[in-house]
Amino acid sequence: MLKASIDLGTNTCLMLIAEVESGAVNKVLADHARIVRLGEGVDKKGYLQSDAMERTLTCMDEYRKIVSEVGISPMDVVCVATSQARDAENGMGFFAGVEKEYGFRFRVISGQDEARLSFMGSLLPGMAPSSHAVVDIGGGSTEFVTAKEDRSVDLGSVRFTERYLISDPVIDEEFRVCLSEIDNKLEELVDWRCSIPANIQMLAVAGTATTLASWHLGLRVFDAAEVENVKFTNQDLLRMVNNLKRMTVAERREQAGIEPKRADVLLAGAMIMWRTMEKLDFQTCSVSSRGLRYGVLMGNNSI
Repeated sequence: MLKASIDLGTNTCLMLIAEVESGAVNKVLADHARIVRLGEGVDKKGYLQSDAMERTLTCMDEYRKIVSEVGISPMDVVCVATSQARDAENGMGFFAGVEKEYGFRFRVISGQDEARLSFMGSLLPGMAPSSHAVVDIGGGSTEFVTAKEDRSVDLGSVRFTERYLISDPVIDEEFRVCLSEIDNKLEELVDWRCSIPANIQMLAVAGTATTLASWHLGLRVFDAAEVENVKFTNQDLLRMVNNLKRMTVAERREQAGIEPKRADVLLAGAMIMWRTMEKLDFQTCSVSSRGLRYGVLMGNNSI
């Protein structure tokens, strides 16, 4: 059966169109990504900003046309919204307007549901659920998930860029403060890490991870298969963090593999990924280009 899902996060809006059978994604027909940054300013002001909503509505109009062309009604698309919608006081009103105008019915899911569905959708073929811990670094929050336990922490690339990394290029004091706050947040995960096997493997998903992998490979055109062959060490990520810190945002945009619209928040995302490996004692980190948009199609009946 042909199905579609939309994952609207703090930074990106992703849409997957795939053949799904018995809870499994068998064949991907299309996988779209747009950086809309709906969560811009939410951390500071508490509500969705007009420019961010306009960018998102433009994306909704585009996605409506795409699903209609393949014979899927917008009302049948599984649509979920995450961190920025949980935090914004005008989020529910915005999504009511989206449904009225474009037919997409969004469900604002909890951090726990986001973690569970991201885990389900992120594992690559052949990966044993018991052997992997999925770390989903988003714009507003990060999910830490195993087959038995999950956590969601307000630790995200957009949120921490807006809070701490103001200068361009970032100055040392901003970097130190941001690093300290990331480490403080990760302290909340120490008991989670102690409860899982010491040799469990970290699997990073979402835009920060796939962009860093693409940059690491120097890809001019994104290639999911190539990205999913990357396995980072802590030293790989530390080197990338140091390089990003020295660059201006404009210089980052010129790098092969870095999506220009993600360049301003990539340092914070890379710092979160690096410190997760360091503080939570993961030896290596693999990358998945899948995630929540897969999980909601696989577990649609449970959200």
